[in-house]
Amino acid sequence: MPSLIDMRRRIRSVRNTQQITKAMKMISAARLRKAQERAFNARPYAGLLRETLVNIASRAGEVQHPLLTERPQQRITVLVLTGDRGLCGAFNTNILRASERFFADNAVQQIEVVPIGRKGRDYLRRRACRIEQEYTGIYAKLAYADAKEIAAQLIADYSEGKTDAVYVIYNEFKSVISQKLTVAQLLPLKTLPVDQANDAATQIDYIYEQPPEEMLATLLPRYVEVQIFGALLESTAAEHAARMTAMDAATSAAGDMIDSLTLTMNRIRQAAITKEIIEIVSGAAAI
Repeated sequence: MPSLIDMRRRIRSVRNTQQITKAMKMISAARLRKAQERAFNARPYAGLLRETLVNIASRAGEVQHPLLTERPQQRITVLVLTGDRGLCGAFNTNILRASERFFADNAVQQIEVVPIGRKGRDYLRRRACRIEQEYTGIYAKLAYADAKEIAAQLIADYSEGKTDAVYVIYNEFKSVISQKLTVAQLLPLKTLPVDQANDAATQIDYIYEQPPEEMLATLLPRYVEVQIFGALLESTAAEHAARMTAMDAATSAAGDMIDSLTLTMNRIRQAAITKEIIEIVSGAAAI
């Protein structure tokens, strides 16, 4: 049976851990608010950009653009968006499991991986995956320039025929306690063409100064950048939400453990007091 000193040390250790998890929860809650606002603000822009592209494509006829060219998918590039840190529940684990399933479903193709986040990079390195490029430490100060850099490399590889398709695997933020695991195809773009009768965006008659081909040549790369930036924002918000939830659960578990250890310590102390009383009474009776 542990002594009172051992029990006090364990309670002190758990209480210190509880203070750390509580602080991490508060930090994640503050960061989540800002990340959530950025993710929500980016969604309307991406939707309007897609509607604009649909509208332009409906007036351009047969559009010829490298990003719209579909080829047999023999070489695939996969963006795996994980976090740079742990202690966020099953956030990283779900992404890595989804990537493993994707690799198994496309085992006949040649797959190159672009991990974004330190956790995904370390995991994929241990699995001896073919890593084309890696990005770590960008979530701390996430900017549109980061997405632009990633998109430029992917667009160049696809346009030059180095890859036949580009996919992204990430967690889409839904709520504080819910994230949607998403596997989306970035390239080739499948948003065009769209049936005019089924899309309200094509029914609005805009007047464009530039020819549709020139506008598409400018907007299609921008659309890829926006899609990547949106995925990064969604992943950031989902990570903070997962970490906040995990730290809240850890804080509650630490509180339950402190109560249990305190009860055990009181029992040990009461047993020691009872033993001393018995010894005193027995000694007095012997005298």
